[in-house]
Amino acid sequence: MNDLLTIVVAMKPFLNQIYTEVITMFKRFAMTGMMVAVMAVTAGCAAVGPDFHEPAAQMPAAFRHSGSVAGSLATDAAHLPQHWWEIFRDPSLNRLEETALSDNYNVKAAAARLLQAEAQLGSARANRAPQLTANAGVSNSRTSANTSQALMMGGRAISGNQYQTGLGLSYELDLWGKLHRAVEAADAQALAASYDRDGVLLLLSSQVATTYWQWRGLQAEQRILQDALASRKETQQLVQARFDNGFTNELDVARAQVETANAEADLHEAQRQSNLLEHALAVLIGASPSEGLKLTADVALPEAPRVQAGLPASLLAQRPDLQQSVALLRSSNAQIGVAEAAFYPSLQLTGNFGFASESLSKLMESGSRQFSVGPLALSLPVFDGGRNQSNLDLARARYDEALANHEGKLLTALREVEDALSDTEQRQQQAQAQQQAQTAAGRAYTVARFRYERGLSNFLEVTDAQRSSLAADRATVQIQTQRLLAAAAVARALGGGWQPDARS
Repeated sequence: MNDLLTIVVAMKPFLNQIYTEVITMFKRFAMTGMMVAVMAVTAGCAAVGPDFHEPAAQMPAAFRHSGSVAGSLATDAAHLPQHWWEIFRDPSLNRLEETALSDNYNVKAAAARLLQAEAQLGSARANRAPQLTANAGVSNSRTSANTSQALMMGGRAISGNQYQTGLGLSYELDLWGKLHRAVEAADAQALAASYDRDGVLLLLSSQVATTYWQWRGLQAEQRILQDALASRKETQQLVQARFDNGFTNELDVARAQVETANAEADLHEAQRQSNLLEHALAVLIGASPSEGLKLTADVALPEAPRVQAGLPASLLAQRPDLQQSVALLRSSNAQIGVAEAAFYPSLQLTGNFGFASESLSKLMESGSRQFSVGPLALSLPVFDGGRNQSNLDLARARYDEALANHEGKLLTALREVEDALSDTEQRQQQAQAQQQAQTAAGRAYTVARFRYERGLSNFLEVTDAQRSSLAADRATVQIQTQRLLAAAAVARALGGGWQPDARS
């Protein structure tokens, strides 16, 4: 070990000399280098395997439920902002989205997968470059004095130290484009990882918006239930007073108590669901559910924005999951070329240059030089038991699988857009009808209570009107919430303002 350390230290003054000798060696073998260069250039033009062509998608002429855009918050899908949730104009939602995109652990995992893919791409590219290694060593040996060679030399044994240092060169000529296809596959995988990260960001932002609006809807319902509970208590007091004065019976008192208890139970249920959504929001933004988010928002729900869909073909450029699918398809296609190249000869060039001496003091002298160029090794598979053919069949089958997955994802994307557009259209019509029902139910409750207070009807009519009015109020809020969720679904299904990577 001490001798080896001594060699390393002794090499430092002679680095310049090594460099000079290496240059000399390459000059002496310039013709070999020229041949290698010509073969390498020729190899770059002869990549085996099929070139990738993105499959043509069978797209409909238009979305079935595209409808017409109405409302002050209407936005064209082609002009969605990168932060698409800003179309809701809600500061609390904006803050939650920004926090989620920076602190969510799924986003961090997707970023790590992208770094892995880029590292693998770097490794694939390195395989196309010459490999240069430095080495140094020391050994001590003694030959036998009784071998035939030793007896010819008078029975002499040879012993002593051996010091050596040098550089080794290895370079695989990419004659058939195998390494080129491997780099192409790794590059597509890195691009797919980039799209995967963008898809995670889009999905996360959609989940945050959906959970937030569900929470906001429950907040609005809780306010309605609080008002209903206060009204039930007031009615219960009225019924109790009428009972105490002999104007009604005990059955009406019991009914009033039931209605009050039901309203209170509904309020607790809404609070329970609200707590669950708040916990879900905390996880989405990378916070602990135990700490609480302390969210504050207006009770009234805002108007739902409308997002106009463009042509269905634009989905291919607007959704990261579809672009990821195309990138994976490109990678599978390149792997076919890698597998096909295994049928052709491979050519490996090796060489080394260095110094060897039995004396450390003479290690760097010119007489201690040693070098070799070659062999220029040619390897051609003759019989492999069908391994290469099986690998090629495997690569082709994986491409067919990737193609089927891509076509399936495209249909799923079209369905998601159609579902979201249909929800938007139907929820709007439902909201208009529900508004009429809410107005009528509120009027019916007012009339029923007026008649009861004047002794013109029984309390059963009041309870029925109360229930109908409360159900109509809650249904109105729920439909408003669903309209907001549908708007978020449309924005996500259309890509949320995402733009593909420039490399694609």
